[in-house]
Amino acid sequence: MNMALRYYFDLMSQPSRAVYIFLKQNNIPFDPKPVALRKGEHFTEEFKKLNPFSRVPFIDDNGFILTESVAILRYLSQKYNVPEHWYPRSDIKKQSRVDQYLNWQHLNLRLNAAMTFQHLLLIPLMRNKPVDQKKVERFKLGLAESLMYMETYFLKDQMFLCGDDISVADILGACELMQLNAVMEEKLYESNPVLDAWMKRVKARLQPNFDEAHQITYRTCEIYKKTKDNLNAKL
Repeated sequence: MNMALRYYFDLMSQPSRAVYIFLKQNNIPFDPKPVALRKGEHFTEEFKKLNPFSRVPFIDDNGFILTESVAILRYLSQKYNVPEHWYPRSDIKKQSRVDQYLNWQHLNLRLNAAMTFQHLLLIPLMRNKPVDQKKVERFKLGLAESLMYMETYFLKDQMFLCGDDISVADILGACELMQLNAVMEEKLYESNPVLDAWMKRVKARLQPNFDEAHQITYRTCEIYKKTKDNLNAKL
């Protein structure tokens, strides 16, 4: 008997949010399996039996375990035959454009946005130490370069990252940038008219699922506002 697709995720995780939004946007039925990373639930023996990498997101499709958000999005696109604009299947050039972004983002936008967030909030909290401003500035420099390439190479004169319609690349990109909102650094992209307009287009296309998936991000921002002075001084 076929079971519902099981989705393991934590909406504090950018890739988890991206897959969650994609599932919702395409009305793909799934059994939600939230994992509280802050509680270390991904390190339990029960979790490791399913995913030895101790990461989210991952899916269990009737016994077929698949990790890594990019692989999951490609799998879901093909299995559920979603509209071509999400991940083109019939046009190899359009597909390759999406793949190009998916491969690029790991060590560029994803790395720099995630590490900016972590060094401003998570690492100081976990280690009970003030923010390491040198590391923050280092990743902000990398982030500035990534944003430049998003504007001048991926977007150029088109509406979305890989063409004139939204794709999985846009979901992943937007979810990464929203991590900056959690630490009040959204000006890093909102100050760029091209990126700001793109972000607004992506959000509009993905509502109401975008805001639903980012409720925890909005709450984290409120927490950060209250603790910012302590994080920058002494916890």
